[in-house]
Amino acid sequence: MTAVFQTSLRRLPLTARGKVRDLYDLGDQLLFVACDRISAFDVVMPTPIPDKGRILTAMSLFWFERLGALVPNHVVGDDLGGLDLDADERAHLAGRALIVRKAKVVPFECVARGWLAGSGWKDYQRTGAVCGVALPTGLRQSERLPAPIFTPATKAGSGHDENVPFAAMEAALGASTARRLAETTLDLYGAAAAYAETRGIVIADTKFEFGTIDGVLTLVDEALTPDSSRFWPAEAAIPGTTPPSFDKQPLRDWLEALQGWGKVAPGPTLPPEVVAGTRARYLEAYQRLTGRPFDHRA
Repeated sequence: MTAVFQTSLRRLPLTARGKVRDLYDLGDQLLFVACDRISAFDVVMPTPIPDKGRILTAMSLFWFERLGALVPNHVVGDDLGGLDLDADERAHLAGRALIVRKAKVVPFECVARGWLAGSGWKDYQRTGAVCGVALPTGLRQSERLPAPIFTPATKAGSGHDENVPFAAMEAALGASTARRLAETTLDLYGAAAAYAETRGIVIADTKFEFGTIDGVLTLVDEALTPDSSRFWPAEAAIPGTTPPSFDKQPLRDWLEALQGWGKVAPGPTLPPEVVAGTRARYLEAYQRLTGRPFDHRA
């Protein structure tokens, strides 16, 4: 399998290269290209995961379509026929590129948590709360919360994103905008989580990004992928345990156990079994959630 670590298009200007996506300027639109890079602890690993970008793109398109009635999104489409691309460039971009509208991006990650896991579990153990949201005592790791909660985080240009109190978002954006972001995030999460459970998947938590286009709140970036969500098999979501994950958590666990790496760039080279295992988990998440076979030739 051939992986695409990054792209370089001859006649389209590169406007940004994120942890996963390469962005090209199309005037009032952007070309979003999901590469096969993977990051953990905000560090891009030097080893790509074959097909990862295609899986992310296909899954995001599935969710954008399914949740479109709740909030507009920035997707124009995946037809690249009108772009000035060479044949080899089209082959590299197949299945991993979207044309999207430009948006004024909200400078916060909008996180919904329905289960107690990850950094939320660590925070709860220390404080009895998650990101300042008080919770009942006696909850266990991997336990469903009484109700989903909204926990914003800053969108750091470099380094680690940081959880912040809701009051910080209110102060930055205004109370009305902050409340609308929280409500929209929880509405999207509720709809997605309810659907996912019918497919045998628990969405323990997820993060969304929003922007405005012509003054309208719009869902941007990606949606409900293994990069931005914690997916568990529903049958293994047992309180007091650590469920297996169809996402980046096993990679994080491998990195945590690695001696001598301090969670700073450059990341370590990933061994073949970590690469294959990560690809398999992403693929299973896609197929379980969408009920569709994955087209390796896209």
